[in-house]
Amino acid sequence: MVRGRVSMALRVRFAPSPSGYLHIGGARTALFNWLWARKLGGTFVLRVEDTDQERSNPESVRAIFDALRWLGLDWDEGPEVGGAYGSYFQSERRRLYREVAERLIAAGAAYRCDLTKEELDQLRADYKAKNPKGEFVYRGPIRECTDPTKPHVVRFRVPRDGATHFVDKVFGAISTPNSEQSDFVLMRSDGFPLYNFAAVVDDHAMGITLVARGRDHVGNTPQQVLLYKALGFEPPEFAHLPLMLAPNGEKLSKRNASVGVQDYRDRGYTPGGVLNYLVRFGWSHGDQEIFSRDELVKLFDWDRVGKSDGKFDEKKFADVQFEHLKRPELTSPADYASMVAPFLAARGLAAPDGARLAAAIPTIRDRAHTLVEAADLLDFFLREPPVMDEAARPLLTPATAAYLETLKTICVETEPFAAPALEARFKSWVESSGIKMKDVAQPVRVALTGRKASPGLFDVMVVLGRAATLDRLDRGIRIATGS
Repeated sequence: MVRGRVSMALRVRFAPSPSGYLHIGGARTALFNWLWARKLGGTFVLRVEDTDQERSNPESVRAIFDALRWLGLDWDEGPEVGGAYGSYFQSERRRLYREVAERLIAAGAAYRCDLTKEELDQLRADYKAKNPKGEFVYRGPIRECTDPTKPHVVRFRVPRDGATHFVDKVFGAISTPNSEQSDFVLMRSDGFPLYNFAAVVDDHAMGITLVARGRDHVGNTPQQVLLYKALGFEPPEFAHLPLMLAPNGEKLSKRNASVGVQDYRDRGYTPGGVLNYLVRFGWSHGDQEIFSRDELVKLFDWDRVGKSDGKFDEKKFADVQFEHLKRPELTSPADYASMVAPFLAARGLAAPDGARLAAAIPTIRDRAHTLVEAADLLDFFLREPPVMDEAARPLLTPATAAYLETLKTICVETEPFAAPALEARFKSWVESSGIKMKDVAQPVRVALTGRKASPGLFDVMVVLGRAATLDRLDRGIRIATGS
């Protein structure tokens, strides 16, 4: 039987179905629950709703866990963490669902129904023929199954009159006439529960005090409230979140956007950037657009969650992501280095010089929109020798070799080896020689970086250090003179 509800301290849950990647809409739901739990010192529970045996698979379970951990949405109870109310996989809780279903049948609140799919389809067709604009509502039992060994489903007996009410923390009071609700299925013929039934049983057994999920579940809630009442349970609070839609107003899917959290991780987005964009789908705090994780925990509340659905905007997402990667107060230098490391490794730089990497990161923060771009911009700092861009090689000519020789002398003599001192000596030489800065700077840039574009020359020299700078200038001279 279902145990009594645990203490009324805040307990929220995220309950994904493991049929694929973690959808960013699901990640937004997890985030809102996680923020509320962290703000109020509550418990964030992870439960895997894997009763759909055809679609659920272990690979999806692992992908969801990995995505949540990458986002930093740690759970207090659930798989791989444990807790007093497991198992946290619904497929392992079937005995409990059967017991509760039998309890409802014994009380007359549910019944066994052995109508076939074909018979139900015929009932719908007959109804539509008479009521083309009407909505078919099944009210049984047309034929009740009295033999438990015969294939059947278990249906809930919805009251014939009255209405079902609940108050939503976002949408307010909602009332649904019972006459509009079918006798919905609790248990399939294969012995597995349907979503509405399993969610109610588990949310009560696990002491969930607030159920926060997408607005597309508003239609399920009256059925769940009826179940709570039939079982003598106190319903939790409900909060339904506005939906994330595609730019064309349709449901967000792979057809119109990248929708998996892993997609953005692989594209070089940061967890903070992803969470910041997701939280603004339905929640606001004045005109502020960019938030740290700590700020979100402090500021989040349900009063600022809106009712209007929003359209997914890849450009806005990229802009928010850029702000998180650019600002040291949002992505610390240590976190930046840690997060860019896998992308450097993918370029063959698995063990870069840590000190040089730390020194190089500030020079590319204003340029790299993603960690993929950051790894590309950091490559020449960390690779010896740097890769020579074939389009840049023609800038190294016998005529420019003399410039590189002079710069070598400047680098040897300048103390301290710092950007301001190097720049002053370099500019003094250029001015006294009567040559144009651009004619000198580009060959030097190519010699040092192998590229036509880079951060400031003198910043590059300081990051590389005197010895590496001289080595690269020597290499540039050899390329320029063909020696």
